Amino acid sequence: MSQKKVKKNQAEQATYARFEPHMKKDYTVLLPTMLPMHFSMMEGVFRAYGYNTVLLKNTGQAVIDKGLKYVHNDTCYPAQLVIGQFLDAIESGKYDTNKLALVITQTGGGCRASNYIFLLRKALERAGYGHVPVLSLNFSGLEKGSSLELSLGMIRRLVAAALYGDLLMHLVNQCRPYEKNEGDTERMADKWTAYLKNELHCGRLYKDRDMQKVYPKIIRDFASIEVEHRSVVRVGIVGEIFVKFSPLGNNDLEKFLIHEGAEPVVPDFVGFCLYCIYDMLMDYKLYKMGGKIKAKGAEIIYHYLVRRQRRMIEAVRQEGSFNAPTPFDVTVASLKGMIGIGMKMGEGWLLTAEMIELIEHGVKNIVCTQPFGCLPNHIAGKGMMKPLKEKYPDVNIVAIDYDAGATRVNQENRIKLMLANATPVPFRGKHESMPEEKTAQQAPIAEEKTETKEKELSKV
Repeated sequence: MSQKKVKKNQAEQATYARFEPHMKKDYTVLLPTMLPMHFSMMEGVFRAYGYNTVLLKNTGQAVIDKGLKYVHNDTCYPAQLVIGQFLDAIESGKYDTNKLALVITQTGGGCRASNYIFLLRKALERAGYGHVPVLSLNFSGLEKGSSLELSLGMIRRLVAAALYGDLLMHLVNQCRPYEKNEGDTERMADKWTAYLKNELHCGRLYKDRDMQKVYPKIIRDFASIEVEHRSVVRVGIVGEIFVKFSPLGNNDLEKFLIHEGAEPVVPDFVGFCLYCIYDMLMDYKLYKMGGKIKAKGAEIIYHYLVRRQRRMIEAVRQEGSFNAPTPFDVTVASLKGMIGIGMKMGEGWLLTAEMIELIEHGVKNIVCTQPFGCLPNHIAGKGMMKPLKEKYPDVNIVAIDYDAGATRVNQENRIKLMLANATPVPFRGKHESMPEEKTAQQAPIAEEKTETKEKELSKV
């Protein structure tokens, strides 16, 4: 980029509204939705640290229309939805726009998602709300003047919210397709989400030892739901993070599959977070990017998260009623040369690894969700379907594009066609355990043991 363009961009950025520390007291901070249970608990954490956060729940055609009005239709679909949801909320009249701020995430990778914040600011300017500040939630050092302040204590509570959310997501999807009394599972999920949100807000149940005590209680509660023991088709959901997880982004895909008599199997959110950290470690190992100190810090966090994730998984296994999620190191090991670890644009190699993980655990039917025009995920998703089918002839994969111009009827009809060719499996058909040697995946750099530093982090 020329020096002239750099100076122009810096000048434009200087004109954006900033969120100053004194604003925490009076400003309402809007959060976009993606994972309803996870983000609800995270909202409680942000409130505990002084942010008056509100998790948006507005959906529907109005959100899409607002996104199309202020964002170019060639921009990736998740950006249209997130920006549309913000503007639809702002123009609803519920909030004082002179005391309002927005939060948006940035991964810091090569995906266009890192640039959503600039699109959002331009959309706000066009809509007449240029005075509304936008905060960046990232762990890559981006937007230093406008990033959400994250303390170590806040990060630990957010990690707990992510782990609880993953556990609830897996339990809900293994109960709802079989429940005898419709609504029992949702009521149980709402009960635990509200309870955990309050506990995390009050600074409780986020430490490792406390979480190991509460995991069995959650699992036993869901195991007590009355269910019908019947065979169903199990369907894995992979793809770009927003359309994979967000009911707004995938037209309530999980509910649709359950309505069609299938059981959704969704890889967890913590796995995506670990993927981002793993890529940072690979960048240092291959290109010495970021520096050794940053890489060692990332390695400590990586092992910390892997250990916490495994303890949640072990709790599910010990109770015995449900299929446990897959540890991240097993997911990495499952690649077996199918795609290079260096392919890390968008969801990159993780998308392929999650498909392999599902197939090798007996989930042979997969919906690969992709925003239309998302090149990295078309390569790692649709582009990998042929080699996967050659290696696993009985796999049943369908790629579904999500876009403002794509019709819900067409998407659902293609999924119904896939389900028509699928074979049901017994009630909560158990995952087959992967060979132990596949779980021995280490972090890309491991020059010294990090166990002591992990323990220090756990005490904070």
